[in-house]
Amino acid sequence: MQQVQAGETARLEVLFERHSIPLFRYFVHLTGNAGASEDLVQDVFFRVLKYSNSYGPDRNFAAWLYQIARNVYFDQMRKRRGEVALDGDPGDEPMQIPSREPAPEELFHRRQEMDLLRQALAGLPVEKREVLVLSRFQDLRYDEIARILHCEVGAVKVRVYRAMRELGDRYFALRGEKAS
Repeated sequence: MQQVQAGETARLEVLFERHSIPLFRYFVHLTGNAGASEDLVQDVFFRVLKYSNSYGPDRNFAAWLYQIARNVYFDQMRKRRGEVALDGDPGDEPMQIPSREPAPEELFHRRQEMDLLRQALAGLPVEKREVLVLSRFQDLRYDEIARILHCEVGAVKVRVYRAMRELGDRYFALRGEKAS
């Protein structure tokens, strides 16, 4: 990033190669839309270049990047407020993440479970979904999430705990079971 700041904009390609897929997954988990997620990733890297002077070497790059990603996501949500998604839009289909397990029965079972989990996650309020995506899918530490969300680490822990409980409740409700 320091090389990008120094004017070597070609070095942005290295950052893109390292971080575009995790960012794409972050956005897919938040939006459920692959096409929109690709656009959001592009917007993030545009802003990385535009606001490169705001990065300091004392900051964690991933936390800084996800702060930009979060801003891009919420800016897009504000712009799209009031828009209605049309059923049957192929871009709205959830991404299928293939399993490495070879057994077809196991693949089928995992796919069903992942679909239920994806539905449960999509049903969470955006604040809870976001904290789960950052902590569980993007593997960010609580202190990094706290910086991104502008809150204390303890608040992040509470948010993750509450979001996990609600996710579990929603998941088991979709399965027709009562959460234990």
